[in-house]
Amino acid sequence: MTTIDETPNTDDAPIELPWSRFVALGDSFTEGVGDLDADSPGGLRGWADRFADVLAGFGGDFSYANLAVRGKLIQQISDEQIAQALDLRPDLISICAGGNDVIRPGSDPDEVAAKLDEVVTRLKETGATIVMFTGVDTAFQPVFRTIRGKVAIFNENVRKVALKHDCIVVDQWAIAELQDSRYWADDRLHLNALGHHTIARTALTALGVPHDLEPLDPQPLPEHTWRAARKEDVVWAREHLVPWVIRRIKHVSSGDGITAKRPVPEHLSGARHSE
Repeated sequence: MTTIDETPNTDDAPIELPWSRFVALGDSFTEGVGDLDADSPGGLRGWADRFADVLAGFGGDFSYANLAVRGKLIQQISDEQIAQALDLRPDLISICAGGNDVIRPGSDPDEVAAKLDEVVTRLKETGATIVMFTGVDTAFQPVFRTIRGKVAIFNENVRKVALKHDCIVVDQWAIAELQDSRYWADDRLHLNALGHHTIARTALTALGVPHDLEPLDPQPLPEHTWRAARKEDVVWAREHLVPWVIRRIKHVSSGDGITAKRPVPEHLSGARHSE
C-alpha cells in the first residue's frame, strides 16, 4: 500500500494506491519503441515508463520493471517473460501481446487469443491486478487496413479473456487520437511520444488513478501535394516496409539480441509526469 500527503487532483486526504510493484510485459509497444529518450534505459521511454512515473509520484515503496522486448510473438512472451514476471512478485501487471502475431499473414486471431488466455491464467497466480490492451483500429493506415477485421476479432477475444479473469482493459480501438498520423512514429507502426503519452493517460484513467497528464496538442501537419505524399510513401516503404517483409521471409526478429530495458524492479523518482 502506497500513500502520500500531497498529490495532483486531491483535496485534503492523502491517496492510497493498492500497488507497490508494477511489471510490464509484451513487445515493442510496451518497450517504448518510437518514444526516443536519451535519459531512459535503452534510449526509450514509452507509455509504461510514463505510467510508472505517475504511480511513483504517490510515494511509498513503489518499484517498476519492464520485461518487454520488440518483435516478440505471444509464444515467445509466454516462454521468456512470464516466469520471470512471476518471480518478481508484482501486484500490478500489464500485458500487451499478440499484435505481432495478428498482423502476420495467415494468422488466426482466435488461436492467438487462446494463447493470451493461457498467459493471463498464469499471471493470475500472482493475485495481481492485470491490465490488458485491445489493438488499435487500423482504418487510418492503408497498409494495415486489410487486417482491420482480424484485429476487431482479436479485440473481442481480449475483452472476453479480461472478463473471464477480472482484468482491466485499455481500449486502444476507442482512442480517437490514434487515428491521427501525428501520434505515430515515422515507421507508421509504433507510437511516438504523443501516442505513448496518450496511452499512459488512458491506462491511468482505466485504473481510476488521479493524474495531471493533459491531452497534448500536436503541431499541424504541413500541407503536402499529392506528389510529395507519394514520395514519402516510397521512402517509408524502402526504409520500413521492405525490411519488415525481409525479416518475415528470413524468420528473424527486430528483437533478436535485444534484452529487457528494466529487467529488475527499480524505484522511480516520480518527477517526470509530463512532456
